[in-house]
Amino acid sequence: MLRAVSVFCGSRFGSDPLYATVAAELGRELARRECTVVYGGGRVGLMGVVADAALAAGGRAIGVIPRFLYAREVGHAGLTELELVETLSERKQRMADRSDAFVVLPGGVGTMDELFEVWSWSQLGVQRKPCGLLNVAGYYDELIGFLERATAQQFIRPQHRALLETGRSVTELLDALEARGVTGVDDR
Repeated sequence: MLRAVSVFCGSRFGSDPLYATVAAELGRELARRECTVVYGGGRVGLMGVVADAALAAGGRAIGVIPRFLYAREVGHAGLTELELVETLSERKQRMADRSDAFVVLPGGVGTMDELFEVWSWSQLGVQRKPCGLLNVAGYYDELIGFLERATAQQFIRPQHRALLETGRSVTELLDALEARGVTGVDDR
């Protein structure tokens, strides 16, 4: 059972209103499952949408934000808990420490950094928590295609590619992550 999920996503809304709709759905569904949202601590963009939706549904939302980004990302003052850290690396580590799984919504460079870091941790056996990519409105189609090509070209081992779950709906992805529980890493 997932008790807390780190959510990586944009500090902007993006061009498609569906991104915010699905971010709110994720926050509500995590609250419904009594699963705490752990995220980057901002009140803006998709980050704020996920947290606000979880809180409005009676759930918990824990933010982890570096001090230097607190003002820039307009840190969320209404969270269950807001943890201030010194660096982005410390933020990712603290989010990982506080979570049972990772879900990635649409986002930019920071979101990609977070995704690839926790996924590589899985590949290397640093952590064994399931990682999931929520492919809202086909946002990640090209990335998924690239990952399949990298796997076919033998730059990513199939068992490592399989460590990143993908889904097109909130419930589909959360059910898949929950079914995985703690992931194992074979044949490093």
